[in-house]
Formats: sequence, structure tokens, C-alpha cells
Amino acid sequence: MKKLFRTADGLDCSFTFLLVCSLFLLWGFCNGMIDVMDKHFQDLLHLSKAQSAWVQFAHYLGYCVMSLPAGLLARRIGYKRGILTGLVIIAAGGIWFLPATHIQAFWAFLLGVMVISMGLTFLETTANPYTTVLGSKDGAAVRINIAQSCNGIGWILGPLVGGLFFYAKGGDSNATLYIPYMGVAVAVVVLAVVFVFAPMPELNTEDAYRLNEPMASGDGSSIWSHPHFVFAVVAQFAYVAAQAGIFSFFINYMVSEIPTISAGFAHSWMVGDGGATLRNGAYYVNEIGATKLLSYIGFVLFLLGRFSGSALLRKVEAHRVLGWYALVNVALMAVIFLKLGWFSAAALFLSFFFMSIMFPTIFALGIFGLGVQAKKASSYIVMAIMGGALLPKLMGWVGDRWDMSRGFIVPLGCFVVVAIYGFRWTRLSGFQGLKGVGVKGH
Repeated sequence: MKKLFRTADGLDCSFTFLLVCSLFLLWGFCNGMIDVMDKHFQDLLHLSKAQSAWVQFAHYLGYCVMSLPAGLLARRIGYKRGILTGLVIIAAGGIWFLPATHIQAFWAFLLGVMVISMGLTFLETTANPYTTVLGSKDGAAVRINIAQSCNGIGWILGPLVGGLFFYAKGGDSNATLYIPYMGVAVAVVVLAVVFVFAPMPELNTEDAYRLNEPMASGDGSSIWSHPHFVFAVVAQFAYVAAQAGIFSFFINYMVSEIPTISAGFAHSWMVGDGGATLRNGAYYVNEIGATKLLSYIGFVLFLLGRFSGSALLRKVEAHRVLGWYALVNVALMAVIFLKLGWFSAAALFLSFFFMSIMFPTIFALGIFGLGVQAKKASSYIVMAIMGGALLPKLMGWVGDRWDMSRGFIVPLGCFVVVAIYGFRWTRLSGFQGLKGVGVKGH
């Protein structure tokens, strides 16, 4: 375990790694709150599913707009200052929700969402590649998945806190919407102070492709000349599109598609008081109950997937795990599409487990061997998060046109793309894998 956080020159990075993990917790929490906003605005502003997806559009548009500037700035000012810049922007976005609540307009909330996501872009562009260099080379995929496990904890807490305020009055008021975001702003300011005084060494991944050599020598090359990076951008676009769609329309699916529940389950701690609605003598999960199920089952499975995935990646090559997990999710999306009652609902919950390792693993595979250019490459992979802005609108349109079950055909196609990347990574990169990396063709 010590080798996992010790660099080749003997530097112990365990404390720095733990501190960076707090950033993963932060953006997981912010993203988790976003995922319970859609249904709130559908009820409050009488929006269709496709219209409510503007929340995701604003969120991921912030990533797209800021990813390249964030990557450029991170290369110039380093990891530490890049992180501090992101924290300042997030604090500003959180504070904006106070006047936005008084403005009482959809655009004002979307602006706040976008500003926060712009700050999160700095954190993700900086922290994701940083975790891959805080220790041994072979442990890169393991470290990023451990850090993303903290992200999974944030995903669990975000919907619980968001649902507490967004649906506190049955979803008919946004009077308390600013409270969780003001809390985020305060926490971020405190975290920024800690980072000011924290030691953060500047480290880079191994330059396996000699990208740092002068182009004039004939040996250096562009990151775009490496298929494993280019396809990582495509795969990340597809994965985030699938994740955003599933997370965003989870509440819609649970409210409109699943069968009745028993009286005992309706009054259990998992659904909670006010989490079920009695109609025609039968109980159905409502928005409050769906929010709790999202946290208590969906995101708990997501977190368990991160932890178990971190252990699995120590024994199995990262690209193989990615390929098989994506293939399982293709099958699970098909079960949901077929409308098989509780079997489909179970498939939806299981998809959280198998999505868990995809983002960090694609990231680690995409920047592998790029040396100092990993910061530049990471900005493009973060930009690929724009998939979460575009395809959920398509998923929402399918849900409006037919029903929410049919909408899951969209993430099904996305997981096919991810599976192809996983199974073809060795051919794309020329390496055998991140577990005991061996050169093939270099």
C-alpha cells in the first residue's frame, strides 16, 4: 500500500493524496444536488422532461467552456494554484444562488449552476491527472478510482441534502434552494484556506511517448497523434452522456414506470415519511421517495462499485475491467428498455455499480504515457463531459415522445462506445495495460 503513494524517487504523497480526495467529495456533492433538480423544475415551472434537461445543459456547458482555459492555466500556474482558482469560482457560484432565489427565474438558477460547474472544471482538470502521479506508475488507475470513491460519497450526500430543500414543500417552492449552495460556498472557502498552506509537489506522468522532446528532433509528437487519447475523448463523451441521462431521469423513471410498492416498504426508512403516494388503494413512490432511493440504493451501489473496482484494478488490467463493465451496462439498459417491471428497476440500480469505475478509468487510460502533456490532454477529456449536456435532452425527448423506459435506448448506445474503447485500448495505445505496464510495439 505504501508503494501506491510513493513516487519513483521516494517521495511520500499520502497526505497530499488525502487532501486532493476532499475535492472529489466536493464535486460529487455538487453533482449529486444537480441530479435531483430536474423533477423539481418540471413541477415548479411546468416543464417537459426535455426542457428540464436545460439544467444538465447549463451544468455541462460550464465544463465545456472552461475546460481548455482551465487546462492552459493549470499548465502555467501548477496544480495548487489551479485548484485554488477553481475553489474561488465555486464559492462565487454558491453565493449567487441567494440573489437567484429572489429573482425567481429559471435562467438565474441555470447561471448559478453553470458558474459552479466552471469552478468544478478547474478541480477536475487539475485533480484527476494529479492523482495519477502521486505514487507508483502502475498504481495510477487504482489511485484515481480510490479518489473517485470519495466522489461517490459526495454523490450519496448530494441528493439527500438537495431533496431535503428542493422537495421540502412538495416541490412547489424554491424559497430554500439557496441554503445548500450557501453551505457549499462556506465549506469551499475553508477548504481553500487549507490548500493555501498545504504542501503540493509538482509532478508529471512518465513521458512514455516522448511528447516532451522538441518537435524539430523528429521524435516528439502531438497528443492527437495517439489513438488511445483521441478515443478516450470520444469514450468519455459517451460515458458522461449516459451517466447524466440515467442520474437526471432516475426520479422520473421511479415515479412513472415502477409498479406499486407494499405498505411496509412505503413506510420503511428507505422511502421515509412522505416518500410514497396512495392512489386507488395502492402505494407508489413519489419524488421524495425516489430521491431517497437514489441515495440509499443507487449511489451506495455506485460507491461500492468504486471501492471494489479499486481492488479489482490491482489484479486485472484497467481496460479489460472497463470493457466488461460497459458490456454489462449495455445488457442492463436493454432490460430497462423492455419494461419488465421490478426486473427493469433492479437493472437500473445495478447500472450504478457498473458505471462506477468508468469515468476515472477512461481518464487514466486516456492520459497514460503523455508526460507533462497529461495536463493538456486532461482538459480535452474534461471537455468531453459536454456529452452530459447534449444527449440527456435526446433522452428526455424520447421519454416525452414515448415513455421513460424507452429513453434508456440512448445510454445503451453510449455504453457500446465505452465497451469498444475498453476492449481495443491495447491496440490503440501499444501497451498491454495499466497493471504491470508492458510495451508492445514501442
